[in-house]
Amino acid sequence: MQYNKILSLIFLCLLLTQFAYPQEAGQIKGTVTDQEGQPIPGVLVQVLELKKGLVTEADGTFQLQLPSGEDYTLTFSFLGYESKQQVISKDQSNKNLTIQLTEAATDLQEFTILGKSELSEIREKAFNVEVVDARKLHHTNLDLGHALDRVSGVRVRESGGVGSRMNFSLNGFSGKQVKFFIDGIPMDDFGSSFQLNNIPINLAERIEVYKGVVPIGLGADALGGAVNIVTKKVRKNYVDASYSFGSFNTHRTVINTAYVDKSGFTVQFNAFQNYSDNNYWVNVDVADIETGKYYPNQRVRRFHDNYHNETVITQVGVQGKPYADKLMLGLTAGKNYAEIQTGARLVSVFGDWHRKGTILMPTLKYNKQDLFTQGLDLNINANYNFGTEQNIDTVNRRYNWFQQYKEYETEGGERSYSMYKFKNNNAVFTANTHYQFKDIHTIAVSHVFNSFNRTGSDELYPEREIYEQPRKTSKNITGISYQLNWEEKGSISAFSKIYNQSNYFAMAYNPSGNYGDVAYRNNKETFTYPGYGVTGSYFLTGNFQLKASFEKSYRLPEPEELFGDMVNLQGNLDLKPENSYNYNLGLSIWKQLHANHRLDFSANGFYRDAKDFIRPRLNNNQSMQVMDNLYNVTNLGVEGEIRYSYRNMINAGTNITYQNLRNNTKYEEGQTVPSLVYRDRVPNMPYLFGNADINVLLSNAFGKGNDLALGYNLLYVHAFYLYWPSLGSEKFDVPMQLSHDLSATYTTGAKGKLQLVAECRNLFDRVLYDNFSLQKPGRSFSGKIRYFIY
Repeated sequence: MQYNKILSLIFLCLLLTQFAYPQEAGQIKGTVTDQEGQPIPGVLVQVLELKKGLVTEADGTFQLQLPSGEDYTLTFSFLGYESKQQVISKDQSNKNLTIQLTEAATDLQEFTILGKSELSEIREKAFNVEVVDARKLHHTNLDLGHALDRVSGVRVRESGGVGSRMNFSLNGFSGKQVKFFIDGIPMDDFGSSFQLNNIPINLAERIEVYKGVVPIGLGADALGGAVNIVTKKVRKNYVDASYSFGSFNTHRTVINTAYVDKSGFTVQFNAFQNYSDNNYWVNVDVADIETGKYYPNQRVRRFHDNYHNETVITQVGVQGKPYADKLMLGLTAGKNYAEIQTGARLVSVFGDWHRKGTILMPTLKYNKQDLFTQGLDLNINANYNFGTEQNIDTVNRRYNWFQQYKEYETEGGERSYSMYKFKNNNAVFTANTHYQFKDIHTIAVSHVFNSFNRTGSDELYPEREIYEQPRKTSKNITGISYQLNWEEKGSISAFSKIYNQSNYFAMAYNPSGNYGDVAYRNNKETFTYPGYGVTGSYFLTGNFQLKASFEKSYRLPEPEELFGDMVNLQGNLDLKPENSYNYNLGLSIWKQLHANHRLDFSANGFYRDAKDFIRPRLNNNQSMQVMDNLYNVTNLGVEGEIRYSYRNMINAGTNITYQNLRNNTKYEEGQTVPSLVYRDRVPNMPYLFGNADINVLLSNAFGKGNDLALGYNLLYVHAFYLYWPSLGSEKFDVPMQLSHDLSATYTTGAKGKLQLVAECRNLFDRVLYDNFSLQKPGRSFSGKIRYFIY
């Protein structure tokens, strides 16, 4: 559309102009240490003249970009230390500072905390957002998906073990209704080689979970939430490497490293691999392949579920330049191999069918603060995925769980005779800018363009016309917002979005009426919808915050939902965009009970009124899933979390979520009689679940400077319906889930850190299910060794 082209041109012109006329600026870097030379994280660094500030990183470093031609005064403040000032003259640009703070003699109880960490600042925004400090989980074997499974309101459901298909649910919205980002870049159609449950937690510095209203800076067509994975800010040279081995022959390797030159030249390298046989035990009914004799409730091993993936992410560029705070060119390359053990239900078992995938994605990242004038910031990101996916099903056999099979002489496959290989040719371009003026006003504009064009062929059917038919989509999402801030008291923001999608596809028809005569007619569908919303927050006291938000949001059908994934998801070209009115109301209270004790409490209520709600169901022969519109769904829910900490020794907490998803469609299409499932609870969706955890840190364990951390985590999911409760007298429950995890981490070393980790998941070997009858792994053990140095 014309307005999208104009907006994209504006962003491009801004970028080119900035290169042509660079603004002179000085860069100040430094490290804050204590009297013994140890770095201090979380120190508040303020520029008095600009009324701006930040906090130091985990290694005590900071970096500031200051307009040239002026003198500036920096103040350094931290609880328990004397504040310190440093004057930076106008000719001291690109200077490296070392600031040493002195412990204060005053009683700690007399101090007021002046600075807030970046995590705290995000939590206190008007949005209903929860932040996971990923750095505290780097010693674990968790991937990003399982780390998120511990957040209130979140359920991560898998169809099996390592690398299995994952479904993410947030406050009742699931799958593609929740959008994912890495550093603000949409992860749409990154392919099977780059999914949340195969990315290690070490790749992230923090994870932001937005529930309901999503900032326009993320530029998504999320129906009810988004997850933004924020990677490490590279300021110094470092190496972080780990290897783990566990049950079911599971291996994980992670290497993260970076080189940062004094000139700002930066090279960043991340690599990881996952491998597992996934040969865990399951309970299933089995029939003999020859005699048909029935053996109920047999305990058998999965035998065709091998998975491995390997991924490398490289970035090269500059930081801290007059023309760019960061300009990075990168390449993400990887591959994966997955054997397919089951269909959508455990009774469908396969022994040869498998799938391969690759990702080959060049990337561009550019950001500049104070562009042309103070307060004007610009961010641009772009990527193009040349990756491939291939479905390989060429052996005409029928298997059972005893690994017996019957082979047929004719050509065929276990599900569909195929070697279909395709590219999704996915391109993403994002640009957003915001301008802050008079310290309390901020205007922001964002635009996201996403294109998809599936092309492929099957060497088994080289002449098949269906593979030549178009499968294309393009999305444009434009947003604008205004925010008003009351310093230290609250803020209010109003925004609007325009959602636009065009789909191109072919429909089969019979041109002559003769049996077997097939032709194709090209079709194009275009949707344009406006969305809008408002958010607000207010501090009743310094530690008591109220939040409220409202949004009219749209979620446009994803290519995978329209065209299928060629494995267990059947396409549906009749899908319509879904929309929802989202309401959120929350409060947060945090209290320093004593110098050593802290208590945090948060609670949120939410209401969703969704039309054309898209949810999965089994297809007609119950062998695959298909996405379908359910006309009207409401969801009224509440979630809460409470956490307690004692010094740096004990951290414990628990959260609980209740969500009441109901079918609000009284009359189905073409019917005059009320639907039998009207006001039924939406099936196959957990409605009551929670987590509890406790972590204990023992300092100077088995030697001075060494730490021993012990952790426990409990996952609880209440039983839920598999099918509509009102259809039939039998209630097809997915049983209650209760899983216990234990971990122990021993850390030693001074300049470098060596960590030894032992973990046990599902301690009591409970039978766990997430999707239909698909059983998850039982009890598993793993060990990990990690070394990192700055």
